[in-house]
Amino acid sequence: MTSPVRPLRKERLRAALAGVTAALLGVGLSEFVAAVVEPGASPFAVIGGQLIDLAPSWAKDAAIALFGTGDKIALIVGIALVLTLVAALAGVVELRRPSLGATILGALGALALVAAMIRPGSGPFAWAPGLVAGTVAVIAVRMLVRRLRPTAGFDPADDDRRRFLVWTAGVAAVGVVALIAGNVARGATRSIEAVRTALRLPAARQPAAEVPAGAELDLPGLAPVVTSNEDFYRIDTALIVPRVDPADWSLRIHGMVEREVRLTWDELIALPLRESHVTLACVSNEVGGSLIGTALWLGYPVRDLLARAGVDADADMVLSTSTDGFTASTPLEALTDDRDALLAIGMNGEPLPIEHGFPARLVVPGLYGYVSATKWVTQLEVTRFDRASAYWTTRGWSERGPVKLQSRIDVPRRGERIDAGDTVIAGMAWQQHVGIEGVEVRIDEGPWRRAELATAISSDTWVQWSLGWTAESGRHTIECRAIGSDGTTQTSEPAAPVPDGAQGWHRLEVTVA
Repeated sequence: MTSPVRPLRKERLRAALAGVTAALLGVGLSEFVAAVVEPGASPFAVIGGQLIDLAPSWAKDAAIALFGTGDKIALIVGIALVLTLVAALAGVVELRRPSLGATILGALGALALVAAMIRPGSGPFAWAPGLVAGTVAVIAVRMLVRRLRPTAGFDPADDDRRRFLVWTAGVAAVGVVALIAGNVARGATRSIEAVRTALRLPAARQPAAEVPAGAELDLPGLAPVVTSNEDFYRIDTALIVPRVDPADWSLRIHGMVEREVRLTWDELIALPLRESHVTLACVSNEVGGSLIGTALWLGYPVRDLLARAGVDADADMVLSTSTDGFTASTPLEALTDDRDALLAIGMNGEPLPIEHGFPARLVVPGLYGYVSATKWVTQLEVTRFDRASAYWTTRGWSERGPVKLQSRIDVPRRGERIDAGDTVIAGMAWQQHVGIEGVEVRIDEGPWRRAELATAISSDTWVQWSLGWTAESGRHTIECRAIGSDGTTQTSEPAAPVPDGAQGWHRLEVTVA
């Protein structure tokens, strides 16, 4: 009997290539199946979603700090790299231990199947993409690796090698075509973007006041007082953006209420809508960070919807739920007092962008987004903090999330070299639903100087500020602090975003030439 010969290095590399190619075919065909029968069950989407849900808070914070609004792209790239490595390993294992490598790829498909089945709102065919991914990858890797095993010894002839490479190239090509076709099919099945583009929102029965003439300082490098939709930050847990047809959308209000209310899209746009400028901020925003923006929102007051349902006197929280299962716990008083807490359908004069919650989302001044700004919202459950918990509060974040008094320096930028002489220091300050009374700046730990404050749109928006400075040559440190309309001064005590938002003075160094 001839003893097995240890595979040569080249054969192991070809086996690894076979594993990667088989995984590519499985992923490509599964993405196509998902696009046709169950777009939300895309293996990348469901596995990525599970990773987001299972990741500890520090990992999410690190991802946001490193990649900002590109955190989801980074996650998808990371999943693809890990899949490539595991698939390559599976190919090598299959070469040395037939069927074991195929089992590894089959397990990945099973993982995608289970993740799709347990996700909120999974459809009747959620199992199909994962089943296709696993089955196809198993068949493909066994077929390709088998072509690396000659009947005697481990010395494939050149013709065998060429045939293997031809088969591998063909399988890879089918996988790529299927992946492209899946993306095309996903867009063709129902173009929500086309629905959104064709949509004409009703005029606000109560329009917002004009932005005051003195609200915009028009200084280069200073953030605009109203943020464009394209530049508005996006932080959420949706790896694949939900695409909800307004014709299929409805909002259910239930829980500790006198009567359950269900609101359809047509009913919503028939209500007397109002506009309001509101600044939203992410709790993950570091001191001086950019995860904040202001928009003109169009919507209907949440307090009026809750009044229609009749809220129980013992309730103190509203648990909002997104179509993808995300939840947020909003203090009831923030939805029923005099602030412009809206069920919003418009943003800066157009329907909500899909990535910002189309067709409807919550906008609540004065609270960080993780407890208030639920996108693609479909449910409002009136309840209590001692009876229900939300997505982020179960992960160690605070329950109520009021926005902290903050300010930042936009001009000059950190590390920037500027010319000696007269220049300007400028930035933004905010504490939504409280307002800003002033901003102070100091240079090189000298005396605090009062900055000029622009005209605020309202207490629910941020405000620009500026200070003239005669800059002298050398390196200088600049710090700023805000003073709230309630007389509170921004604290110098530093704190990380977890569990209730970052705090401390924004400090930067510049060089004057």
